[in-house]
Amino acid sequence: MKRILSAVGLIAAGLFSTSAQAEDLVFTLTNGTSAVLTRFYTSPVGVDNWEDDVFGDHVLEPGASVQLTIADGRTQCEYDMRFEFEEGSGLDTTEDSQNLCELGSYTIDE
Repeated sequence: MKRILSAVGLIAAGLFSTSAQAEDLVFTLTNGTSAVLTRFYTSPVGVDNWEDDVFGDHVLEPGASVQLTIADGRTQCEYDMRFEFEEGSGLDTTEDSQNLCELGSYTIDE
């Protein structure tokens, strides 16, 4: 299982201010659940550790979307993702792997 690391490289546009570089991976994350998404972790497929929580002190409300930029200097498109919901929501932590370059957007559903 991946463990959470203190690594830099993920920036949530709209949550943090920065400009994206040409090789940055940009996609839109939508919370299609009925619960608040409190933490979102990601790391390239094949890396055994989770990088920092993309949201930091922020959350993603049900039905809301945010544009995210992965500015980790890698050229990889396949990423593992981990979604954690507010305590008491009844939703379990969810993990998925996707090619974020091809998708352009991702919706987490119940």
